[in-house]
Amino acid sequence: MRFLKDRRKFESGITSIEYAMIGALIAVVIAGAVTTVGMELDAAYSYVASCVANLKCP
Repeated sequence: MRFLKDRRKFESGITSIEYAMIGALIAVVIAGAVTTVGMELDAAYSYVASCVANLKCP
């Protein structure tokens, strides 16, 4: 019986590690998405700034 109780404690520890790994993966995905969107916005604003500075846009 003691073996089953010890086993349950061990499994809950693994579950917390899995949650930590999922959280870390989500953080990496969010950081990548924010970086990508940031670069696209930077390119868009640079284009608009050059259009305004040169007073010509296609």
